[in-house]
Amino acid sequence: MRHFDEAATRAPLSFDRLVPALRAAFAAGAQVPPRHVHVIETEAGNGDGGTRKGTVLIMPAWSDAGFLGIKTINIFPANSEHGLPGLHATYVLYDARTGVPLAMMDGNEITARRTAAASALGASFLARTDARRLLVLGTGRIARMLPAAHASVRPIDELWVWNHRPEGAQALAAQWRAEGWNARAAPDLEAAVRQADIVSCATLATSPLVRGEWLAPGSHLDLIGSFTPAMREADARCFDGALTWVDTDEALQKAGDLLDAMAAGTLRKEEVRGTLAALCRGERPGRSDDAERTVFKAVGSALEDLTAATLVWQAGNAG
Repeated sequence: MRHFDEAATRAPLSFDRLVPALRAAFAAGAQVPPRHVHVIETEAGNGDGGTRKGTVLIMPAWSDAGFLGIKTINIFPANSEHGLPGLHATYVLYDARTGVPLAMMDGNEITARRTAAASALGASFLARTDARRLLVLGTGRIARMLPAAHASVRPIDELWVWNHRPEGAQALAAQWRAEGWNARAAPDLEAAVRQADIVSCATLATSPLVRGEWLAPGSHLDLIGSFTPAMREADARCFDGALTWVDTDEALQKAGDLLDAMAAGTLRKEEVRGTLAALCRGERPGRSDDAERTVFKAVGSALEDLTAATLVWQAGNAG
């Protein structure tokens, strides 16, 4: 079994390759069973009798191309208090015809890059074609990739970043400027949302950050951080009057943002316009008017992981 470390996993996954690959994969389809979700609760280890909670996701998928992949992803939000990433993942690729293990890959890199690429894929259908001002909420691994991902589908030339820790936003803005971006930290979240063409949320928030009354006509709200009923990045009003799309139907059961909106009556299940697969197959139109306000809610799909892992495997065996 081959091993692809972080650098080897990252190399074939540029967004100009990964976004089109995801578009083709969603159009073609794959076998994607529901993910397994387990809550892990352990002693905090600090002697005060407290506990720490995490979530373990097990995500399998296989395709007619002959590949089977299984990702295990551990999410522990409290890790930030200890200077550790909140997400750790591993990915194993198998031969779908024999079950023979082919490769172990860096699951963190696959998760982050495919999540950012799916965000950009949604925006390629739903953001205005002239969208240029991107606001990112969050400063984690996925958030850091969003400018490059969205710039592969839209003419992004101005970046804002907000974080609940202002120093984190300032540090990331400085990093982006060093990379050549026109980037600034956003001290006032409401003002930044009101001015943004695309608002992309990549956080582990459990309380809404973005409020519907802040969103401008023609804006695109991208929600890619929350993935359980207890997590939410947008309040119920964000969906009121918006054209709402999801990455997969699983989002309707998993996303706290959507569940809150449906409970509040600002979104009905039948009002959700469709999935990424419907957009990629041309079964449903995306944005049709520059004044429309759009929302894309993603909880992630094992199809995305398998697509990225297949690119890594093919690149590693080229020639």
